[in-house]
Amino acid sequence: MKRIVFSLATLLFSAAVFASSAPANWQIADKYNVNFAAGGEVGGIFKTLKGTIAFDEQNLASSAFDITIDVASVNTGNGLMNTHFKSAEWFDAAKYPAIHFTSKKIEKTAAGYQVTGDMEMHGVRKEMTLAFTFQNKGTTALFAGKFTVNRSDFHIGKPGGEVDEKVTIDIKIPVVKK
Repeated sequence: MKRIVFSLATLLFSAAVFASSAPANWQIADKYNVNFAAGGEVGGIFKTLKGTIAFDEQNLASSAFDITIDVASVNTGNGLMNTHFKSAEWFDAAKYPAIHFTSKKIEKTAAGYQVTGDMEMHGVRKEMTLAFTFQNKGTTALFAGKFTVNRSDFHIGKPGGEVDEKVTIDIKIPVVKK
């Protein structure tokens, strides 16, 4: 009898340890914001973002992001420019329909956090480290980050010209705990 009670207690303790070590799963909520600006008058938003987020401030080693942006959802406020950005000359949305980021490592920093992972855009995959903040409000939270991408590193558009090489991306992702 003692053996059964001990085995049951061990099983329950193991389940509790495993449950507490798994990061919280967050669902991306409406009203996320993915803005981009390339200096001057070139800028806009991506309207469609999907992904999975497992994040726990106390368990960064098990936390992970897998985020996808639909390239065809680009909106610059100008229909002709939207069509141009989706064309083979720029993003080539027909051939490369998504911008995809998968995390490898998440670390705490003095200003918040940083995530290192693979960014895949326009058929090119590069490792990048992105800074972000996390505002936890219990069952809801907000991830926010701002970073710069060199569009030529991903072979987007022609080098030089009227559009800056450096594109600033500003992301705000509200989430709800699953």
